[in-house]
Amino acid sequence: MRKVGCSEEVVQHCITVEKIALSIARKIRSNGHKVDVDFVSTGALLHDIGRARSHGVKHGVEGGKILRELGMEKLARLAEHHVGAGIPAGEAKELGLPEKDLMPHTVEEKIVTYADKLVMGRRRIPYGRALDAFKSDLGPEHPAVERFKRLHDEIQGMMKRRGHEK
Repeated sequence: MRKVGCSEEVVQHCITVEKIALSIARKIRSNGHKVDVDFVSTGALLHDIGRARSHGVKHGVEGGKILRELGMEKLARLAEHHVGAGIPAGEAKELGLPEKDLMPHTVEEKIVTYADKLVMGRRRIPYGRALDAFKSDLGPEHPAVERFKRLHDEIQGMMKRRGHEK
């Protein structure tokens, strides 16, 4: 991260995201779901590598480019797919991004995306505060707000012990 020009603040943010993502991944795995915990760790540490080039919505796509230059295709997709709660192709085009699906699909991508939303700077924040920040930044009716809620529900569902749901 430092080698490509990321600030110390971005590096520390990624380290915090990694800690949360690993905790989530281990909990999900302990409940019988298949999770590549090592990939979650690496993905969380590198998800914001694109901030070396952009701090806006384009940082995910820029991160994908950097990681592809380094021969890391799977990690490139994670970097591209973590922004917001994912960005569908139509919205991507409206934002000036490549018109392609930028949604997290794998469990590992979803874990890193979710963990990233629970970190403000270097501090972990509760889901409710993260949701409020999302609504404040994008507007309460923005489709990404609903995507974030669905992602939260999906992650929480995987974290619950099978057979012990309410």
